[in-house]
Amino acid sequence: MPKTSIPSELAGIAKQLRREAIEMIATAKSGHPGGSLSVTEIVVTLFFDVMRHDPSDPKWKDRDRFLLSKGHCCPVVYAAMAEFGYCPKDQLNTLRKLGSVYQGHPDVRYIPALEASTGSLGEGLSVGIGMALAARLDHSPARTYVVLGDGEIQEGQIWEAAMFAGNNQLDNLCAIVDYNQIQLDGFVKDIMPLEPIEDKWRAFGWHVISVRGHDIEALQKAFAEASATKDKPTVLIAHTIKGKGVSFMENNPKFHGTAPTREEADKALLELA
Repeated sequence: MPKTSIPSELAGIAKQLRREAIEMIATAKSGHPGGSLSVTEIVVTLFFDVMRHDPSDPKWKDRDRFLLSKGHCCPVVYAAMAEFGYCPKDQLNTLRKLGSVYQGHPDVRYIPALEASTGSLGEGLSVGIGMALAARLDHSPARTYVVLGDGEIQEGQIWEAAMFAGNNQLDNLCAIVDYNQIQLDGFVKDIMPLEPIEDKWRAFGWHVISVRGHDIEALQKAFAEASATKDKPTVLIAHTIKGKGVSFMENNPKFHGTAPTREEADKALLELA
């Protein structure tokens, strides 16, 4: 599938990837549908429009890097990468099966085109900082994008990393917080509130953009602003809906880590038709 910057085409791709993610998780009978659906437009906008990457040369030195720090939401990333031929599309429904390249968290041993194995929450931003710093030392135009969960950023390592990135003015680094306001055990506000989330990132020396995380045009503008920002890393606070696109999953903590039944999956696929 070719890259495109046309929002309506990107929206169509997002719907397709949502359907594939639902089918993958339902077939596996395990997985994380809610966060996979909340992050879809972010993944689509990056892979199909914003990022510089070359499927014919997955380890191109000057490619942009993508890290899904919230690795449990990998189905939609697998679906996106499969569209470009980085991994086999005809095996998507082997998600979470023994021997499958599509493990429950991204594993670079199975999919070499991944930048790193991720999913030990709290670590992805640190890995991304290393990549961004290396690119600067190499005088490479490569940018690094790291998608974080909102529950994930309750972890201390995130803020140590944020402090380092701000102090070192890593303006080739962009973090995206999937701010769907639900984590494993319930609503973020009831477990460990993050507000004032924007002020916290600013205090660590970051340029902060608040964006509607399902609005592709808004995401495109935000990523362009991030690329144009100098002497500061950028964080997008992407306001999203857990389970976006499926009525009974939206804003429902149950579907953080519960796979839909076959009946529920069929209903979801009808809604996403």
